[in-house]
Amino acid sequence: MTEQRYQVGSSEVVLAQGDLTREATQAIVNAANSSLLGGGGVDGAIHRAAGPELLAACREIKKTLPGGQLRTGGAVLTPGFELPAAWVIHCVGPVYHHAPSAAPALLASCYEGALAICKARNLTSIAFPAISTGVYGYPMDEAALVSLCAIRNHLLDSEVPLLVKVVLFDRAAYTTFVEVGDCKL
Repeated sequence: MTEQRYQVGSSEVVLAQGDLTREATQAIVNAANSSLLGGGGVDGAIHRAAGPELLAACREIKKTLPGGQLRTGGAVLTPGFELPAAWVIHCVGPVYHHAPSAAPALLASCYEGALAICKARNLTSIAFPAISTGVYGYPMDEAALVSLCAIRNHLLDSEVPLLVKVVLFDRAAYTTFVEVGDCKL
């Protein structure tokens, strides 16, 4: 596996090319849509790998959300079911062209929310995809900078999680994150 490692405080950030659904971190992050009912890309892959129990768990969470929708920038937790990861944190990233000026804060909120769940649950490892960079159209280089800075800022203020991975599906995404990835990491 191709990867780049950085130390941030007492934590390690790893950029890797691979398949998020195979990560054995305690939690993985799903780039979900607001309905939480599965979809394409990362969302569909996670739902397929986790099995039908994940959809049932998401339906239960929907009952607790205003209008049955998870807001953009929001994060919620479900079990991982058949995934190697025990937990899935579902985050709704911004659709870039809907509001490009608001997109960075909303994208950062996804990462901050997922990391806050880790801290609250004392989860020591998490793996993220490149949220919003697929059909939601967020430019990869801009998303990499926002994502990595949000991760870094959290880790400078918190000792949990100890391991944060960003798992990129293809070589181009991985290369972009590595090139942008300093954000003082």
